[in-house]
Formats: sequence, C-alpha cells, structure tokens
Amino acid sequence: MPEGDTVFRTARRLDAALSGAEVTRFDLRVPRFATLDLTGQPVHGALARGKHLLLRVGDSTLHSHLRMDGAWFVYRPGEKWRHPAFKVRAIVGTAHREAVGVDIAEIEVVPTRDEDQLVGHLGPDPLAADWDAAEAVRRLGADTRSIHVALLDQRNVAGFGNEYAAELLFLRGILPTTPTPEVDVAALLDLGVRTIRANRDRADRTFTGVNRGGQTTWVYGRAGRPCRRCGTLIRRGEQGADPTRERITFWCPSCQR
Repeated sequence: MPEGDTVFRTARRLDAALSGAEVTRFDLRVPRFATLDLTGQPVHGALARGKHLLLRVGDSTLHSHLRMDGAWFVYRPGEKWRHPAFKVRAIVGTAHREAVGVDIAEIEVVPTRDEDQLVGHLGPDPLAADWDAAEAVRRLGADTRSIHVALLDQRNVAGFGNEYAAELLFLRGILPTTPTPEVDVAALLDLGVRTIRANRDRADRTFTGVNRGGQTTWVYGRAGRPCRRCGTLIRRGEQGADPTRERITFWCPSCQR
C-alpha cells in the first residue's frame, strides 16, 4: 500500500502539472460521480494528508485513496497511456497536462469547505506544514494496543504504513507485539519523522541507506532470510484485524525484544 511519502510525491507531481490551469477534461469512471463535470474550473492545487490525496478544483475537492494498487500518472494531451483504459478511474486534464488515476479504489468529490468530513479524523501528518509532534505523541501514547497496530492507526499519526511500522520498530529494537504504553513513543516518532522526511524526496524509499534493489529494508518483506545485523532468520506474523496486508509484520527475534 502506498504510504505517506509516496502520496506526498504524487500530490507534488499533480500540483506541478495542473495547478493554476483550467480543466479541459474531467472524467470520473465511478458510478456515483460519472456525470460530474468540472471542466472550465481552475485547479487550485493538490496536497497530501497522510495517505489521502486532495485535488482542489474550483469550489470542489477530488479526494482519492490509492489503497493497494492505485496510482496517478501525468501525460501530455494525446500521449499514449502506459496502462489499459479499463483500469482508469479518473482523468483530469488541462491544455498542457493530463492526470490519469489508475486502479484507484476510493474516489469522492466534496465541496472544499467539507474536506474535514474525509480527513478530519486523521492524526498529525509528519509531512504536513502543521505537523504537531506533541499531539502525535499524546495520541499514540494513549493507545493501549500493540505498538504495530497503534502506529498504523491513521487517527494517531497519518502516513505510516506497514513497511514503515516494521522498519521503525526494528530500528528501535521493539517487538511489534509490545504494548504501546511500554514504548518510548516520542523517540519512535522522532525517528519516524526523520525517516519519512528523508524518503519523501527519494524516488525509491530506503531504510538502510542503500538504494539498490533488495537492499533497502532491514526486515520488511524478508521473512526467512537472515537479519542484516545478527544473522537470525527474520520472522513474519500478523497483528490486529485489518483485512489488508497492513496486518502483516516482520521482525528479528534477536534484535527486537
């Protein structure tokens, strides 16, 4: 699932391509909004809020959540798409650029004044200008569930997904099953903020400092392989009741106690 840094880069790319221009093509291929037409409206900008992407057009906001497989691509008008048309869920075009949303599971349009109905429940976002570290520590610290589950709850902190949870807990030497009240959440969040801010400007996310394929993570996706630090085999398990891959976690039983 795309995490906060991926959505941040997507919003930045859409903002650079569309902001300030007038919409010349608006096509949402979802039943609820199939007849909505915002052509002729100005694009005010795009921004990320955690894993949510907000594209402001006229007095409306196009909200999308990429879920597992969604992505936005930017093309020149008339340029051939790199994916089949049946996967396209949204098209927002201007005279010079065309944003194409592919395999997006969640699309909504609301008046911009009502954006809080979609993202108002989210906790502080470490990539947002209004990041509130104290509030994030308060919310996370008040959660009594396992730290893996609590860190993924977007109501505590917005933007961290399964890869970040697994990697940050490894770097701090914390078992994912540890009850959150037993964790130094301030130190964990400080590391998380520094890491996700470093990754937001990278084409490929890394936690090890190495950008080569297969060498960017310590534990995530490495079940059954030796720990890069101690050689112990990495384990894989599940936490919480999330039906998506977000419940899967990875850890080193020697480095994380």
